[in-house]
Order: sequence, then structure tokens, then C-alpha cells
Amino acid sequence: MAETTRPNILLITTDQWSGHLLGIAGHPVVQTPTLDELARSGLRFANAHSECPICVPARRTLMTGASPRAQGDRIYNDSLKMPAETMAAAFRNAGYQTQAVGKLHVWPQRDRIGFDDVQLDEEGRAQYGVMDDYEIFLGDKGRPGQQFDHGMSTDGYVWRPWHLPEELHVTNWATQQMIRQIKRRDPQRPGFWYLSYRHPHPPLVPLQSYLDMYRDMDMGEPVGDDWAEVGELPYAVASKRKRGEKYSSRQIADIRRAFYALCTHIDHQIRLVIGTLREELLLDNTIVLFTSDHGDMLGDHGLWAKSLFYQPSVNIPMILLGRRNDPVIGSGVVEDRLVTLADVMPTLLDLAGIATPDTVDGRSMLTAPARTVVHGEFGENANATRMIRDDRWKLIYYPVGNIRQLFDMEMDPQETRDLAHLPECSAILDRLTALLVAHLYGGDLEWVTDGRLTGLPNREAGPRVNRDLSSQRGQHWPPQLHSDMPQILNSA
Repeated sequence: MAETTRPNILLITTDQWSGHLLGIAGHPVVQTPTLDELARSGLRFANAHSECPICVPARRTLMTGASPRAQGDRIYNDSLKMPAETMAAAFRNAGYQTQAVGKLHVWPQRDRIGFDDVQLDEEGRAQYGVMDDYEIFLGDKGRPGQQFDHGMSTDGYVWRPWHLPEELHVTNWATQQMIRQIKRRDPQRPGFWYLSYRHPHPPLVPLQSYLDMYRDMDMGEPVGDDWAEVGELPYAVASKRKRGEKYSSRQIADIRRAFYALCTHIDHQIRLVIGTLREELLLDNTIVLFTSDHGDMLGDHGLWAKSLFYQPSVNIPMILLGRRNDPVIGSGVVEDRLVTLADVMPTLLDLAGIATPDTVDGRSMLTAPARTVVHGEFGENANATRMIRDDRWKLIYYPVGNIRQLFDMEMDPQETRDLAHLPECSAILDRLTALLVAHLYGGDLEWVTDGRLTGLPNREAGPRVNRDLSSQRGQHWPPQLHSDMPQILNSA
């Protein structure tokens, strides 16, 4: 393929954006006009999954095209170096100019993981001795160390409007940096551009103007379920439900309003990037893919955040816009095939005519045979959970308590009814359980006796305390001391 005809690639990711939070997916409240238009002009995968729905493992899978088992993390190991065979390296080695803007969440923080350059936003993780580019930008604007002066935490659901001028919001910063990279491109080489927004992940600090857009709208009620009526709740679920006991229905509505406002802000900023591609005469020859590392439960089933295999956490947006008149991707198509984050790398390489490295175990979403199942895994401790999903059914397994949940995703897409106890579903439950057992490895094998899942004793869920205010950041001027303090949320 000639250099002048090779497609540009724009990969846009967000953090913690659920697949159902799109107007075109039928959400009754959230406003996403830009993404809706991209989906109408391209291809939307309705059954896209994050194999390990928590930040670091999910991003490793996205950037390597490898499953959590293959890339080496299913627990959130924030000091594990990225493998060399990344998506960025594959494009760079094929002659592409490769630029990244925003959140990478890799170790060490200034590892470019194959990109020619990175304009970095690391959510204020300055304890590792790195001042990222967004912090430097604020300093240049006379606001050194002030990004967390709003007082909100990076894993909590207390919220307030953004405290600095609009042009200093990190969503605007990321957009402007990507626009600058596109304008500064080498005109003789195709571009692989990675734009990684940190929101709608907390801190929940939307612009007031976007809060006002949702001011008079009914946020709806969280999804309920019959799980507690069916039998004992697994420890991992019962424990996480205690996190949200402090929120009233009014507070939940306000949290959702703030979260949706962050989503719409990102949606509108993407318009500037698309407009830049258009005015630079690049859009017709640019492939755009939009996705997220995982979703957020946002109070559904009484649960919050990620690391779970219910739809708001594990189902992610996946929108693919082809070059103008692309015969392969099409226009206005909704695809139900099962896809995962591992499939992004081989799909984009396939579209660019680049060979996929042997280290990739994902598959092209366009040309490879469709998956028959998706295996999900998170954790190796008391909160461990596993998933098997086929075209219709989903099995979620909690080893602590040895509890299985079975959902009919065709008849009950919101997972309100656990069918694992029904005799008429026993054959389905057995089939999916056998598939799950076949995927287990390492310490998971201790949950199996004579080929049967036996798991571990259940535990009682105690009170959830939050002494460190959900990874609350402080004032970063003067710069924070180098401390190697763990990133992972350890209270909630």
C-alpha cells in the first residue's frame, strides 16, 4: 500500500464509560450527539467487552492485543512494565508517525510504549517522581499544583463543578494537544494518533455548563434485581454494595448527572478533533475507533465503579468509522458479534494492511471468525470473579462462596434475574461451567475438585470505611515528594 494512500488511524479512548451510555444505544438521558453520528456513519459493536474491567489490565490488553492471561495482569499491577510488542510499536515499525495524548497508566510513567512522543496526563500520580505534561501546562498558566484544588477524589463519587477556567479543564487540554499533534504531522507519513481522555472516571468535576444541560432531566432509577431473593450474595457483591449504602436516591441522581455531564463534554470536544481532520483534508482517509477501558456500575444493582462482570462495568462502547465509502466497515451498521479490547489492535492493523504480531491473541473484528465465548477474569483475592459469556448466556462465578450467577442476556439484558437456581436452566449452567473450568489456570485451579467447582467458604461483608477518601489527592505545589505510594484504591 503506497504511503500516500495508507489510512491514518485515530484511536480515542475514555476511562470508565459504559457501553450503554450512548444516545444511539437507546439511553434515555445521556447526550452523545457526536458519537451517535459516528456510529450512524460507521459500525457499532453492541457486545464489546473489557476482559478485565479495571484500569491497568484493561489498558495493557488494549495496547498489546493480548488477553489478561497472555499480557500478565488480572489484578491491577501498576508497576508491571508493558511488553515491547505494543500497538504503537507495530504502527511505528510499519512507518507510521505515532503520537499519544492523555492517560497511559503504564510503568514507568514516561515509558512511551512505542509512541514517538507522548503528551502525558496521569491524574496527579506524582508520587513516582514524575510531573506530567498536564501539570506542567497548569504551571505555565499560573496554576501550578492546582488541578485537585476542587477537593474531589479520583475514585469517589462526591462531586462539584470544575473550579478553574474552562480552557484549563483536562478534557479541553487533551483535545487541544491532539489537535496540535495532527497539525504538526509529517505530511509524507500516515499517522497513528491515540487520544486517551481521563474522564468520566472520577474525580467528578464537570463544567457547570454541562451540568446545566442535565439540570431539568430525570436521571431515572438504578437497575434492581432479585439476587438476594435467590440465595446468599457472594462476598464480593455484598461487600461492594456496602460502598453505596451512604447514598440517597437524590444523591445517586446527582452523581449520575455529574457523570453524564463529563461524557457530553468529551463528546463535544471530539467534534473539534473531527473538525480538524476535516479541515486538514485528512478525514476521508482516516479510520476512527472509539472505546473505553471499562464501564462504571453507577449504582445499578447497588454497586459502584468497576472490576465486576455486570453490563455497566464490563460492556464498553466500540464504534468504528471507516474511510469514506469503506466497503468493509459500512455505514450505520450495528454488529452483535462478541468482541473485546484485545481485538482492537489486530482490527486496526488489519485495516492498515500491517501484519499482526504473534504475541496478539485478539482477532480482527472485521475479517476473523467471530468469537463463540468471551472469558473475563479479575482478581486473585477475596474479590476475585470470573465470567463466561456466549451469544446469549452469561455465567459469573465468585469463588468465595462458590456462587454462580446465570443471566439470559437476550431476555434480560439488565441482568435483573439470576437463573442459576432454576432446574430448566441446569444444562445451560453446566455447559457454561465446563467452559469456565477449562479457562482456569494458576491459583484458580484450587477452586476445582475432581473437575467440579468447589471454591472457597463465603465471608461476611463488614462495614466499608474510607479513611483515605478514595485515593484523595492533595495540593501539588510545591511538588509532591517521591514516595512510591501505591495507586490502587484500598478503601471505599
